[in-house]
Amino acid sequence: MSGLVKNILILCTGNSARSILAEAIINHRGQGRWRGFSAGSQPKSAPHPVALELLRHMQMPIENLRSKSWDEFAAPQAPKMDFIFTVCDNAAGEVCPIWPGHPATAHWGLDDPAAATGTPDQQMAAFRTAFGILETRVIAFMALPFETLSADALKMELKRIGGLMP
Repeated sequence: MSGLVKNILILCTGNSARSILAEAIINHRGQGRWRGFSAGSQPKSAPHPVALELLRHMQMPIENLRSKSWDEFAAPQAPKMDFIFTVCDNAAGEVCPIWPGHPATAHWGLDDPAAATGTPDQQMAAFRTAFGILETRVIAFMALPFETLSADALKMELKRIGGLMP
């Protein structure tokens, strides 16, 4: 992989929980090599408050996090994406915009923590579980030997990472 910053777009229908967590993890762990973005086909009005609370607790910046439409990233002036990952089954099944540059894609589905019910502690536990899964996957992804992987091998690795759990 060249020394240029690589862009990753995480897609989820509502862009309020899983994709927001993944965006924050990528930007926190990216160390100037990776830049994360997130979007949804039907974005909520704002990120889920429990997602933001967890990210604050994990000492990750939240100032620039917002729910946004994936149309923003299909526009001509949008950053070019190198990788696009869906994290919910709905987004994986939707007809996505055509992404300039033909980025590598994969489905990294996981349960929606925003759907968790119960006490505030139980809801936070669901967000912590999602965070752990996403962090495990992002770390594994960033550790791939991109310079030596063929396109087919990369596809297989992305699929394998989509099944990783902490």
